[in-house]
Amino acid sequence: MVDRPTALILIAVALAGYGLYIAGYVPGMLIGEPVLLLLIGFVLQVVCALTAAFGVWRGQRWAAGVVVLLGVCIAATWLIEGFVLGIVAYLHALLVAVFAIVVTLIIAAYLNREHGPRIN
Repeated sequence: MVDRPTALILIAVALAGYGLYIAGYVPGMLIGEPVLLLLIGFVLQVVCALTAAFGVWRGQRWAAGVVVLLGVCIAATWLIEGFVLGIVAYLHALLVAVFAIVVTLIIAAYLNREHGPRIN
């Protein structure tokens, strides 16, 4: 059995939990006339979060890249909600987008440190 640091297990569980949480929004968005940009954003978040959770859990080197992609999807979805659709306040959307990118980069840096550099 491979010993995994507790932080990696927590990151994998948090990513899987986030993916399942966001997946709960998707069925409700399919009722009526869905906003295509939001639907795509949420589906991408679900796919990226669950893929990243699997990659972190299995100790894959590509997991950090998927975590960054998840952060980009979260930030883009919030910016679309705020600036394009006007569903949420601009400043709140911008704050969440920046926060998502910062947290993403911290997690990706930690994963790269744990799994080693990508370039041999």
